[in-house]
Parts: sequence; C-alpha cells; structure tokens
Amino acid sequence: MIIKMFDLVGDFGEDKDAAANLRKTKIQSCVSKGQQITLDFGGVTLVTQSFIHALISDVLRSRGEEALDYLDFKNCVDVVKGIISTVVQYSLETTADDATIEVIESEP
Repeated sequence: MIIKMFDLVGDFGEDKDAAANLRKTKIQSCVSKGQQITLDFGGVTLVTQSFIHALISDVLRSRGEEALDYLDFKNCVDVVKGIISTVVQYSLETTADDATIEVIESEP
C-alpha cells in the first residue's frame, strides 16, 4: 500500500489527529498483517515531531524493530528524514527500556 502524505496533509504535516487516524486505519493493520506500507512524503516540506510520533510511535512500541521491515518512508526532504529518525530511535529505545523494567519487576 502506498499513502501519498501530501494528499492528506499538504506540505506541512502537523495534525496529530489525522496522523493518529492514519495509524489506526491503515498503518497498524498493514504492519500486523505483515504487509508493506509506503509513506510517500513527496511534496511535504515539514512535519512536526508530534505528527510523526502520532503516526508511527505506537506501532514501533507494540511491534518493536520488526515494524520497520514493513514501513517505507519515501521522498523525504532532509528535515523530515531527521524527524522520522528521531521518533523511530526514541520509540525503539523506550520499548527497550520498558522491556527491561518488566524483567526487573518480574524477578523475585
């Protein structure tokens, strides 16, 4: 599945509700089924970190690094790439921290 982000958000992705809706209706479903999903950012010149967080963070936290096997970010300008990288790194680090906490808490 290919999603043209410009068609949804214009040149500036900032609407967290729209991002969360896209995650819930398309992204989570594709990733959980093991289907490739391409987020084509062609024409998008800027996004907020909160927009990208709402778009992908829950998927990364629930599926871990495996989710990246099904997510493809295409035609990203440098600033958008940087924000996506930041959110991916943060989300995966948080997942690793949560797993460590669960192990520690489950020890007698």
